[in-house]
Amino acid sequence: MKALVIKNTGSWYIVRTESGEVVNCKIKGNLRLKGFRCTNPVAVGDIVSIEVKPDGTAFIVKIEPRTNYIIRRASNLSKEFQILAANLSQAVLVVTLVNPETNTTFIDRFLATAEAYRVPVVMAINKIDLLVSDEDRDLLDAFAYLYESVGYPVIKMSTFSGEGVDELRNLLKDKTTLFSGNSGVGKSSLINQLVPDANLRVGDVSETHHTGMHTTTFSEMLDLPGGGAIIDTPGVKGFGTIDFEKTEVAHYFREIFKISDDCRFGNCTHTHEPGCAVLQAVEEARISQSRYASYLSIMEDGDDGKYRKSF
Repeated sequence: MKALVIKNTGSWYIVRTESGEVVNCKIKGNLRLKGFRCTNPVAVGDIVSIEVKPDGTAFIVKIEPRTNYIIRRASNLSKEFQILAANLSQAVLVVTLVNPETNTTFIDRFLATAEAYRVPVVMAINKIDLLVSDEDRDLLDAFAYLYESVGYPVIKMSTFSGEGVDELRNLLKDKTTLFSGNSGVGKSSLINQLVPDANLRVGDVSETHHTGMHTTTFSEMLDLPGGGAIIDTPGVKGFGTIDFEKTEVAHYFREIFKISDDCRFGNCTHTHEPGCAVLQAVEEARISQSRYASYLSIMEDGDDGKYRKSF
């Protein structure tokens, strides 16, 4: 029996069958072995086959091939990885410039991973109502321009004032969209506006560390009233990349990949080589220092692609 995974509670996976029945499932042990060192071999958004035993216990016995997914290292020092969601139309990365401030390295690592796994990304800059000074608004415009100039759609928004929410809602219609971001960026508040009966718990931002505190515990798919679905995921502090070969990292930074055609050497790493067009572009501010620093940080992650699997 085919079913769609709509929630992962850690111990159980909740699926919805083609007939609309919601079933609590566990996974068979052999699926764990096939996941290498993955913390969740089954992800929300997966299409799976289930078997229901005579006693009513249901098991996921097969995962159908994925069209794409978003994956991250479970922690900076871990060799395990976590699949955030699968079979996505797009992802919305919710970021904030204040309370808390989203680090550009986190953003660029997310974007690079999405590029690698063929997931389009929309960036939602939330809490713009807190940006009241001229300096703040200049920062907002510069930040948005940085990513728009690379080719990513950017929505400036506020769940407090409602600005930008309808624009985002229109982009979600009839699509399956992953929502991700640091804790405290207002993701739960935003989803509560988009899905009125979601009733997600909203957390506060730590006054001491100015970072968000987790409110979403498990990944869950929420149906949108106008068609489509949101996959809500727990907020994350960092985004460790995995499965990147050093020779491929530049492919996932659009502006670096484009300019790299002009490098003297075809195997240029854009770190030290003579005649490197990318290094020249960084020096001339045609590639931003922050994006280039993010590129270098991924180059230092040390993966060699050995975890890569077909979708």
